[in-house]
Amino acid sequence: MKDKRHLVKNRKRRERRRHRLRKVVSGTSERPRMVVHRSLRHIEVQLVDDVEGHSLIGLSTQCKDLKDRAFDSRVEQGREVGKIVAAKAHEKGIGQVVFDRGGFLYHGIVKAVADGAREAGLNF
Repeated sequence: MKDKRHLVKNRKRRERRRHRLRKVVSGTSERPRMVVHRSLRHIEVQLVDDVEGHSLIGLSTQCKDLKDRAFDSRVEQGREVGKIVAAKAHEKGIGQVVFDRGGFLYHGIVKAVADGAREAGLNF
């Protein structure tokens, strides 16, 4: 069996970054926190009101809108997730959010989600 210490180290680094961000970033009902989580297969985005302690909008690549669609790359998939979340946010009257990258580095898929949401009209 391969040595998996590097995987544990990477997970701990991400957790440290996530906790460092969460000390500063907080969402309200007027300006919710846009949380991005990416796994090896899927991308999940939520708009969270931390004051009330509940999620306003949740979307994943496993939802009906995106499950059957084919994408050229995961970055393109992330951009589409961002656009759909922004559209749902506008339906609920949300125009501004606070971006929470969840400890992930701001490049690639995470950046594509943010760019897609900005293209669709959300302000960070």
